[in-house]
Amino acid sequence: MSDAFTTRVLNVATGSSERIVDLTRECEAFLREAAAGRDGLLNVFTPHATAGVAIIETGAGSDDDLLAVLHTLLPADDRWQHRHGSPGHGRDHVLPALVPPHATLPVIDGRLELGTWQSVCLVDTNNDNPNRKVRLSFLG
Repeated sequence: MSDAFTTRVLNVATGSSERIVDLTRECEAFLREAAAGRDGLLNVFTPHATAGVAIIETGAGSDDDLLAVLHTLLPADDRWQHRHGSPGHGRDHVLPALVPPHATLPVIDGRLELGTWQSVCLVDTNNDNPNRKVRLSFLG
């Protein structure tokens, strides 16, 4: 593969409860190797039908607020037609329509160009799948 494109898959243990996992450090570590001081784009993608990628503030309650909003918009009850798995699992399959499974971010001089309070996060509301994959791809 060309130096212009590099990719790596992260294995992320999300456990058996709803979680938002900050992947910013993993993205930065990947770019230190892959970007080598170049400009380009970082694509973050999770190949799951029940998880998403969000750029949000973490550690100040915003991650908990996001989970609370998702509970309000997508309650874990029996209203969903998709009914396998734990109760309310159908809502997990609707999540990627609101929190997409990907994000593409600018990389300048080999560094992720995020705002002061922004973090790259995996959003996982599916209690039935405790292990996730996230693909990081740098094009530059």
